[in-house]
Amino acid sequence: MEQQFGTGRLVLVEGDITTIAADAIGNAANAALAGGGGVDGAIHRAGGPEIMAELRSRHSYGTPAGTAVSTGAGALPARWVIHAVGPVWRGGDHGEPVQLAGAYRSALSIAAELGARTLTLPAISAGAYGYPLDDAARIAVATVADSLRAGAPLEWVTFVLFSPRALAAFEHALLAFR
Repeated sequence: MEQQFGTGRLVLVEGDITTIAADAIGNAANAALAGGGGVDGAIHRAGGPEIMAELRSRHSYGTPAGTAVSTGAGALPARWVIHAVGPVWRGGDHGEPVQLAGAYRSALSIAAELGARTLTLPAISAGAYGYPLDDAARIAVATVADSLRAGAPLEWVTFVLFSPRALAAFEHALLAFR
């Protein structure tokens, strides 16, 4: 499924984010930027140890929820990895929606600064961090679509989703957003 917003396209696919070529790959990172499970672990395994070495060298103090940093992509089919930190779900009354939108906005901003034209993104915080999938999808789609409408210089932003359920949640969010 895909939709045009401004001059950019928002695309939804189910798959493995480490296998889809793009200028930049978004990573659902933790605040310590220490690697982990899920998407983060898969990106580090596929990209190789140089990604972690660069994180330790350039971003040894990590980055808080709602922000992102970039590194090279190692062996991944991209030039850069954008490590976006989403919030851990704590019931929704601790700034989680603002932090989640901030993680996506930060990723989009860094992609633009790097000169990326294509960006893949995961469902940040919707796995181990426990963010309710439907809510996470609505925030993700709205944030990216609004950024594209506002002139973000990206041609394609592709959400690469880990399961049929995640894809369905993002499709519902995209249909509702139009």
